[in-house]
Amino acid sequence: MNSGRIKHGISGLLNRLNRRNFLKGSGLAVLTGAAGCSVKAPVKTSAITIPTYESIGVKPIINCLGTHTNRGGSLMLPEVIKAIEEGNKHYVRMDDLMEKVGERLAELTGAEFGCVTSGAAGAMFAATCACVAGTDPEKMALLPDTTGMKNEVLVAKDQRHVYDRSIWMAGVKMIEAETAEEMESKVTDKTAMIDVWGEVLHLSRISLKDMISIGKKHGIPVMVDAAAERPDVPNVYLKAGADLVCYSGGKCMRGPQSAGLLLGRKDLVRAAFLNISPHHALGRPMKVGKEEILGMLAATEMWVHGRDHKAEWLEWERKLKYISDAVVSIPTVKAEVQQPDRPSNYAPRLSITWDQNTVKIKPGDVNEQLYQGNPGIEMPYGRNGMTIMSYMLEEGDEVPVAQRLKEVLSGAV
Repeated sequence: MNSGRIKHGISGLLNRLNRRNFLKGSGLAVLTGAAGCSVKAPVKTSAITIPTYESIGVKPIINCLGTHTNRGGSLMLPEVIKAIEEGNKHYVRMDDLMEKVGERLAELTGAEFGCVTSGAAGAMFAATCACVAGTDPEKMALLPDTTGMKNEVLVAKDQRHVYDRSIWMAGVKMIEAETAEEMESKVTDKTAMIDVWGEVLHLSRISLKDMISIGKKHGIPVMVDAAAERPDVPNVYLKAGADLVCYSGGKCMRGPQSAGLLLGRKDLVRAAFLNISPHHALGRPMKVGKEEILGMLAATEMWVHGRDHKAEWLEWERKLKYISDAVVSIPTVKAEVQQPDRPSNYAPRLSITWDQNTVKIKPGDVNEQLYQGNPGIEMPYGRNGMTIMSYMLEEGDEVPVAQRLKEVLSGAV
């Protein structure tokens, strides 16, 4: 590769590296930031006021929307918070930590290896870098300039979405295809990866089976974005033959909102880690703290061994029934529990509709009144009514939700 293309500031880094010492465990420190501060400043505890949302003028809400990042995802499990507190007690070598966490994630999930990332988007980015640059220090240092590298990612046209920015920001070009035959015809020596969006697979013209078949035939890794999906064991995507799968930590797993998981092939997951923080590659800004890494591991432990998923489902249905019973007494109001039809936010929902000639209020106005109340409440709405996603309803939330919905709808009769 032409060394003249190396940007100012990178050449010195490459001069200190060679492939052998880069890949040695102790050699990883070459790409790891070393600056820090170990002196604790004295604190006058009597002068501290611990901030809360209310104390700074931010309104907390009851979340009937789902695991939306722009509403804070989910609430962390107590076990996750304890793990984060443990992580804050000591310093560690981050490479050692991620290696051992990766091994434990493999044991828990059945994947070859795992890595904690900065959310599912961070996992998608790291995976792309791994498929493009691998562990080659010079290629890693050049990203997002992918000249001379494999720099094309195949994707079904009906699976494009806003989050695939996390892929093409690594310097690759998204190559769209409408059928499996067209996708295979677009495979070239520049093809680095096949991108799959799990959420819409059931609607896509190209099946997961076909994309994995193309990937295996041509030696192209297949990555699945499963951000808000359940990381069940055995993993449905890895079992089907995908090479990598990405999850959000702060959605159904109830881990740190700023963390995620990358699971799959050991060589690719390890390469992905080298392309993100704490290493000085393109993904250096995508930092995950030692505390979050332990918290994410705790969330995975809880998902696999600690949570009673059947009991959680029954509790969601109980809460929805409580709300339904409160509002169906209002003239023309109907409430129906709907089972999930997509893999993301996989939980029962309550659909609430009414005759707007009788209950004279539009769903958007209902939502606004709910938000302006105390406590504030937010839920999805459309032209014909409201929807309550049960997943994020915390203990006791069903009571004020039912009360406020009944007040608002009754007041419009």
